[in-house]
Amino acid sequence: MIAHGDRGGSRQNRATVSGLLAALAEVDDRGVYSGDDPDAPVSFVSWREHIQAGADLAAALSARLRPDAPRHVGVLLGNTPFFGTVLVAAALAGIVPVGLNPTRRGAALQRDIDKADCQLVLVDSSGRDAAAGLSVVDVESDDFAAELAGHRGAPVAFRQADPDDLFMLIFTSGTSGDPKAVRCTHEKVAVPGVMLAERFGLGAADTCYLSMPLFHSNAVMAGWAPAVAAGASIALRRKFSASQFIPDTRRFGATYANYVGKPLSYILATPERADDTDNPLRVAYGNEGAPRDLTRFAERFAVQVVDGFGSSEGGVSIARTPDTPDGALGPLVGGIDIVDVETGDPCPPGVIGELVNTAGPGQFRGYYRDPEAEAERMSGGMYHSGDLAYRDEAGFAYFAGRLGDWMRVDGENLGTAPIERILMRYPGVTEVAVYPIPDPAVGDQVMAALVLPDVDAFDVDDFVEFLSRQGDLGPKQWPSQLRLSTALPRTETFKVLKRQLSAEGTDCADPVLPIPRPNSPLGR
Repeated sequence: MIAHGDRGGSRQNRATVSGLLAALAEVDDRGVYSGDDPDAPVSFVSWREHIQAGADLAAALSARLRPDAPRHVGVLLGNTPFFGTVLVAAALAGIVPVGLNPTRRGAALQRDIDKADCQLVLVDSSGRDAAAGLSVVDVESDDFAAELAGHRGAPVAFRQADPDDLFMLIFTSGTSGDPKAVRCTHEKVAVPGVMLAERFGLGAADTCYLSMPLFHSNAVMAGWAPAVAAGASIALRRKFSASQFIPDTRRFGATYANYVGKPLSYILATPERADDTDNPLRVAYGNEGAPRDLTRFAERFAVQVVDGFGSSEGGVSIARTPDTPDGALGPLVGGIDIVDVETGDPCPPGVIGELVNTAGPGQFRGYYRDPEAEAERMSGGMYHSGDLAYRDEAGFAYFAGRLGDWMRVDGENLGTAPIERILMRYPGVTEVAVYPIPDPAVGDQVMAALVLPDVDAFDVDDFVEFLSRQGDLGPKQWPSQLRLSTALPRTETFKVLKRQLSAEGTDCADPVLPIPRPNSPLGR
């Protein structure tokens, strides 16, 4: 049992979620804020009340769970205080939340539920449509409210968790195959929380804004866990909104925010205002932000932006340093290397290969009930990220796409990310996705989708002239087909569904234009 208020000079308590939360069980002046309506009062519950609600929920769920099966509970919930109580219940009673992706439907979603051995699935209005036809517990129903009331005032008693104990299962995005359930131990959640809280000087006076989906590792480890570790408050938005991001930071007094993928781009696409810098936000931390947006966001909103790189599984992590060049992920240190996809040999500067951790699994704690995928990930005793990159002469790494994005054009292997970085220079472009489409003559053609505010105003001749001026665009990287769009298909965690784009090819609802090279009417 972990005593309340034990700030844990104990290393073990700081390496478990249970230990971190136990320190907040009697805190009344900080807690959880919520409320999406800018015209309505902000809702607040103290940490003491929030943790008591977690104890009540733990008692109610324990009464339902069979003792002869894993204590796994699926969650299809928005970013609400109730989702937070599920995480508290996990720390109190050893219940294992399973983050389910609401973009999955029917048999695909049932496959994830079965794969993770979920005894129950909790839904609210955010996940109700996804769960249509499935057996679920609606946590916003009158019946569940009555059930929960029967356990009100349950004892708050944190279990003595071990750092290696399973805390949560989080599915990969499934952009390159069926999602896999990543094992997230107490240590895998708590330690990044402590590290980030210390790195950014977060404490009791801070409020951490969470609008990224809590079923994903970024929100849990880079948003929720740092707040808990710091003894800070949390501000929740049920679902990310670009137009409300900065207004929310003002309403909640948020000083820290996490992001993953493209949210910075979407926020920057909102109209500029004279008071953009008038906000309390001090730090925005995340990964996979577009390189050009990091500086633009920092300058426009007067906030420190720190973009890292890491896999959901935790096997590879690269941090930017002050001397990291623009567009680079950071230096290759600590056993992180880039190797040839076929031979496993280290790649020389400028050659694209796979990012691996030669020192071992890093923070990867395996997949749940998927030994084949786990063995493939750890082939040869190295953690294989599935991410492509290349290094420069100074040893800095540059992202080049995913293994699934690999294109073979006229005998040459190409990554998509370097092409995307070049196309993002074109004025007015909000987002770019580059992907292959089949070509019987050269293997693959390079196709690109541009997200533009006004598709009708696009000038193809001006774009061809722009491409001609890009000295780092190789002949085989030249896009043969261009899709013009106002939005791209994506996951709930803002990853573009390139498999869908490739499958649609030129047969899609958006305008598609051939992009000829100068003096080449065939566009090759």
